[in-house]
Amino acid sequence: MNQHEKLNYVEFGAKDLNSTKHFFSVVFGWDFIDYGPEYTAFSNQGLDGGFYQSDACSQTESGGALLVFYSADIKATLDKVQNNGGMIVRPIFEFPGGCRFHFLEPSGNEFAVWSETS
Repeated sequence: MNQHEKLNYVEFGAKDLNSTKHFFSVVFGWDFIDYGPEYTAFSNQGLDGGFYQSDACSQTESGGALLVFYSADIKATLDKVQNNGGMIVRPIFEFPGGCRFHFLEPSGNEFAVWSETS
């Protein structure tokens, strides 16, 4: 249900829509709906969103927002990311309350995964 003045949707640029869709489908179980050759959307993932064809990508070093996944088994998630075309840009590190790692998906967008335990 849409909520007044709450975050509802997020969009990312993607250099390679097919590789990005394959990565998120295999690693996180996402389903996509294509809206033409230059846009694909996902839903029911905590926040709905989409990817549009672009050479630009979102990374924290250039001020991009960081979306963070939760994992009950961070090492297994890290393995899935690495084995399916993701690039680890910040290995698992501890912080008060848990640990996390950062990765780039095949189109270069940066995401992170966190867990309470390593």
